[in-house]
Amino acid sequence: MLAIMGAMDEEIELLLEGLEARETLERPGVTLHRGVLDGVPVLLTRGGIGKVNAAMTATHLLHAGATRVIFTGVAGGVHPDLRVGDIVVSTDLVQHDVDVTALGYAPGTVPGETPAWAADPQLRAAALAAAGEVEGVRALEGRVASGDQFIASQEGVQRLWTGFGAACAEMEGAAVAQVCAKAGVPFVVIRSVSDTADHAANVDYRTFMPLVARHAKQVVRGMLARLSTPA
Repeated sequence: MLAIMGAMDEEIELLLEGLEARETLERPGVTLHRGVLDGVPVLLTRGGIGKVNAAMTATHLLHAGATRVIFTGVAGGVHPDLRVGDIVVSTDLVQHDVDVTALGYAPGTVPGETPAWAADPQLRAAALAAAGEVEGVRALEGRVASGDQFIASQEGVQRLWTGFGAACAEMEGAAVAQVCAKAGVPFVVIRSVSDTADHAANVDYRTFMPLVARHAKQVVRGMLARLSTPA
């Protein structure tokens, strides 16, 4: 079963409106919605903000039967070519706020874990193709940097760009990636750029959320069409 996840209600609300035969599954700290979207059985949920909430919700999704996971939502742009509204499809994800360098680990490396978690090639391809159909925005693949920090300075953006080669910054994706990778479950993270992460664009991400919801609906439904069609 395909699982679709966002951090905030606004990131999944239009998808939830289209969910047919909806069944609510209450789990500790999260509500899962099971149903059918465009003829495809799915699980849909809001996971909350931050890596702990994301990891908890991803775990609940896997226990509820998810075999593939899509995360959709907003991010701050780090790649210098990104503009507000553009879409990033994850190649891989890192936790930029992990620092065990005092013990000889590279920045972002969790001891005993891989330095980055790679997204599934099939989901990436479907996401990139679907995102490419969104009018007026650029869609690209890139590294997503996650951390329990809201990046809002030029120095922070530069650290993520030069130190990690990140395309965008957010607060959940890498935690979902880590949970899925440990379980052997394919995943991809899709992020719409709500602002440049140093706030140079002077855009309040809250005012951008209705557009993000529309983009999420279009990209996810474009993915469903591709993933449900035999190759």
